[in-house]
Order: sequence, then structure tokens, then C-alpha cells
Amino acid sequence: MIRDGNAPVEEKINFDAYPRPHFAYGVHRAAMQAKALDIDAISVIEFGCAGGNGLLALEAMALEIGKDVGVRVDVYGFDIGEGLPKPLDYRDLPYAWKMEQFKMDVPKLEARLTTAQLVIGDVADTVEPFGQREDLAPVGFISFDLDFYSSTMAAFKIFDAESTKMLPRVYCYFDDIIGPDNELHCEYVGELLAIKDFNKSKSTKKIAQINGLSWKRYIPAPWNDSMFIMHAFEHPLYGVYIDTKVDMDLALEPTS
Repeated sequence: MIRDGNAPVEEKINFDAYPRPHFAYGVHRAAMQAKALDIDAISVIEFGCAGGNGLLALEAMALEIGKDVGVRVDVYGFDIGEGLPKPLDYRDLPYAWKMEQFKMDVPKLEARLTTAQLVIGDVADTVEPFGQREDLAPVGFISFDLDFYSSTMAAFKIFDAESTKMLPRVYCYFDDIIGPDNELHCEYVGELLAIKDFNKSKSTKKIAQINGLSWKRYIPAPWNDSMFIMHAFEHPLYGVYIDTKVDMDLALEPTS
């Protein structure tokens, strides 16, 4: 494991050296996609910030990774600020979550943030106007940590924004599809059900797991199974070739 903070950024990402390696992977891959598409800035979002430790970490690594790749990375954190709301029904897993868990001290967190912006309020009310912001750089990575099915479905409205507000493939991390034994996540409740219902409702956009990610990582980890992509098939840039490998012709090898 690399512990040297001065190690190359890509090396730290490859060896999960960042404190939240799933954030680092998502931000880096989104920034690399943007660079390949000649996009000079992206937005990354944390839906559900709790006390704010994750948002602070995201802010720090976004600055470092963005500088390394050559793409500006704007950071946003969405939270209701008052802890979890009341579950609407069984799909929100009321046996696993309770009201007012994960409260945020908003002024305290805001005082520590340097570049990231907090968006406080119910995501059902805040996401749609956020997606219409003229200054919003294309969204490239999102961490979904809203716990509830209902809140996650509301957050998915970000994907209804114009194509100029999204990369053609948005990296998504879902925090609540793997958890302790009491949570028992499945496709009939919570975030997994939200993904399933989103895919049912959209013909040209799909959220799909990155198949075989753990096999490509130097250090396979549970977060690998929580990484997904929102594919926007009709995005004007979806079909633009972005592979940076020089020799991909695989010509016939000469005989010995």
C-alpha cells in the first residue's frame, strides 16, 4: 500500500491510497473522460453528506486530481441538514434507518469548506433547479448516499438535465447496496430498487454496474461492486472515440 502523499496521483488511485478510494476512482475516471472529450471542467456531487467528512475529502482529492489531469473539478454536496427524514414506506428500509440520523452542523462544515458548495434542502426540491444552473460544468461523478429509495429516486432527476450538463457516461458510487448484516440490501428496496425503477422508466439512459471492475484493480475491494455508470446513449458525445492507446490494430505477428 502506498502511503507517500507525494506519490503520483494515478499510482495512489491504482493502489487505493486515498482515504475514500471510490471517490478518487470516480473523480479521476470522470476527469480523464472529460479530457479525452476536450471538456475543461466537470462537476462531482455527493448526495448525502452526513457530518461532512466525505465532502471535505472529496474537495481535497478533486483539487489534486483535477490539477494532475488538467481538468477543473467543481464539488457540490447535497444534504437536508437535519438528518434523515421520515421513511415513506418499506422501500426506504425503516428497519435499517431512523429519523434524524446523520445530522449535519451546517455552519461548522461550511467554515471548513474552501471550494465545495453545499446545497441544503430536500433533494426533491433542490435537484431540478440545480441541474438548470447556467454555470454548472458537466456532471461526471456522483456519490449516492441518501439511504432511502425515495430520496435516491428524487436525486436521479439530476439525469434529466440537458446533455450539456452531463458527461455521456457519469460515474456513480452507491453507498447503500452493500452493508452490515442487518441492512439486507436487495433489488426490491433501497438504492438497488431505485436503480431498477430508473432503468425501467428510461429507454435511452441506463444505470449499470461496471462489469468486472474488481478484476482490474490491484487491490480488489467491496467498493468495486458499488461502482456504476449512468449511460446516456443519445448524448451527442456518447459515440466519440476516447481510447488513448496508440497501437490497437493487433496486426498479425511475424513468423519466427
